[in-house]
Amino acid sequence: MRERDRKTAEGMLFTDLYQLTMAQLYFRTGLHERPARFDHFFRKNPDYGQHQAGFCINAGLEWLLDWMAAARFREQDLACLRSQRGRGGRQLFGDDFLDWLGRSGNFNEISMWAVPEGRVVHPNAPVTMVQGGLAMAQILESSLLNHLNYQTLIATKAARVQAAGLGRMVLEFGMRRGPAMGANAGVRAALIGGADYSSNVGISCVLGNPPKGTHAHSMVQAFMALTGSELDAFRAFAEVYPDDCLLLVDTVNTLESGIPNAITVFSELRRKGHVPVGIRLDSGDLAYLAIQAAKMLDQAGFNDTVIVLSNELDELVIWQIITQIREEGARYGVDPEQLTKRLIYGVGTRLITSMGAPALDGVYKLVAIDSEAGWQPAIKISETPAKTINPGSKQVWRLYDRRGCGTVDLICLEDERPEAQAEIVLRHPIDHAKERRLARQEITACEPLLVEVLRCGKQVSETPDLAAMRALRQLDIERLDPGVRRFVNPHIYHVSVSPRLWDLKQQLISRARGQDAEPWVQEKEGTDDTAP
Repeated sequence: MRERDRKTAEGMLFTDLYQLTMAQLYFRTGLHERPARFDHFFRKNPDYGQHQAGFCINAGLEWLLDWMAAARFREQDLACLRSQRGRGGRQLFGDDFLDWLGRSGNFNEISMWAVPEGRVVHPNAPVTMVQGGLAMAQILESSLLNHLNYQTLIATKAARVQAAGLGRMVLEFGMRRGPAMGANAGVRAALIGGADYSSNVGISCVLGNPPKGTHAHSMVQAFMALTGSELDAFRAFAEVYPDDCLLLVDTVNTLESGIPNAITVFSELRRKGHVPVGIRLDSGDLAYLAIQAAKMLDQAGFNDTVIVLSNELDELVIWQIITQIREEGARYGVDPEQLTKRLIYGVGTRLITSMGAPALDGVYKLVAIDSEAGWQPAIKISETPAKTINPGSKQVWRLYDRRGCGTVDLICLEDERPEAQAEIVLRHPIDHAKERRLARQEITACEPLLVEVLRCGKQVSETPDLAAMRALRQLDIERLDPGVRRFVNPHIYHVSVSPRLWDLKQQLISRARGQDAEPWVQEKEGTDDTAP
């Protein structure tokens, strides 16, 4: 793709057509600059079929903010829109609307509140809230969802892989199978979520994280095709990388050729004063081969070398490998716990594609619009009750129990403060019959999750670095109930609404259905418009 075409495809026109047609309608009706508020949230955790996620890891915000800061309607973009025609042959977008986009088509008036990247997030609670003129806030939708949904999906998968591996090193190997240049976003998300390193050189350098990798089967094949041998290939690799020698041992025969040849090369390295790194297994019964490899390496005096496992790994496969090692290791004279501590996991396709759950059900919904009297909450009703949104301007509070574990995420109206209540009432978001009450002494902390990140187009909070995002992720996961962290059939983490929000929601539903209900607005007087 030529650079000028890339700027068109990845700039302000990186949106869906219906966002622009709605924006023109708002322009025609004089609503285009009326302040509005939108919520971004996801409806359910990823379900991979045989196993399910009990939580998600938020990711993608920094790249969204970078895109917003750079996006503008350029003359080339406006020319593209001017060339669009409706069914009758007329210009789809009027010149006056396009002139307005040329002057005001940017995100300089957008404000945003969001859950920081790396934090645990749960379904139906706002992860991002946007405020700004209705037209530009609408145009933002598609790109926002594209930036946030995919990275959150991959960060979640990486967190599960890291947990399955008992905290051992995880290498992200998915570039070859990733969604084109989107693989870069996937690597970033994987590093936030739990991967330690990636083989993808470019994005690793950008993120300040050194790339990691070994070699491919083709290196051994090349030597063998030129009348050499697997041993010759290993020796050549060791000569070039004597202090970083990690050998792929399954090109010919893992147990009869690969590992014995690796041990020969490792012995030669040791005599020269170098310390070999280890081996990689990329095919076969990885649990059995890891046990046999450990036994052979130990007998040769290389019990401090690592064993990298790769080939179609995900959290469930890693879990099964560790279970098999614990069941069979002692039978072969190998300490299972010591073996699991020397394992490293190279995870590719199933991580970068989130295999089994290829998309996050993230949505972006209008929840309030400014009126003469104040902020008017907006409702969207669905035949599926779970899809009826929570209206109005809100904050999400995480409540921690006496163990220090998160026990509920409570969605409140923005002026509510649950920490000031003697008794906290939790309403089920859908079922009117379900209610839970918590005495204040049962709660050790009430933490607001949404923080201001953008005020009228200016970033107002620092972007955390990779290490900080990883630390947030680790702390949040440790504060989850073990049942929520299960890989299969996890316990459902409670997301509740406050009684005031519940009442508002029911009132708006009644009004929308033509039933008697008093109008509800949030008065402007005394309202802080910068609060979420």
